[in-house]
Amino acid sequence: MSVEFRTRRRVEWADTDQAGIVHFARFFVFMEAAEHAFWRSLGLSVHSECDGDIISWPRLVAECEYFRPVSFEDILDIHVHLEKQGEKSLSFRFEFHCDGEHIAQGRLKIACCVCNPGEAIRAIPIPDFITTRLSSPKSRKLAAHDSTELAEVP
Repeated sequence: MSVEFRTRRRVEWADTDQAGIVHFARFFVFMEAAEHAFWRSLGLSVHSECDGDIISWPRLVAECEYFRPVSFEDILDIHVHLEKQGEKSLSFRFEFHCDGEHIAQGRLKIACCVCNPGEAIRAIPIPDFITTRLSSPKSRKLAAHDSTELAEVP
């Protein structure tokens, strides 16, 4: 399975460290924001209800590799690839580009879980309403469109 989504983000002052480059931890924020935009492009959310249960997606794996620094006001092109759909999990790869150069790459593996208040979190099979959206040709087409909703980019 390979569904791709692209979005853009402008590096803001709050994203940078004392050296004037993006702090390494901010890439995890960028990945999460791009993941949320991916879900919205499919008409879904990372937080939904199914049969009276709250469904959410805790992280099992989160990693990022950096190839070159980026600075304040740089424009990041973020490519989100849904690489694998398991029974209870999804695996994403994120590619970050700036001025056409590959500057970082990250990965998230997330678990589909029931997260009801006052109850232990438990993994469940991904509900049909989600798998249908992930696998339909229309949704794949929607997910392939560029989005600039993370930040205004001229």
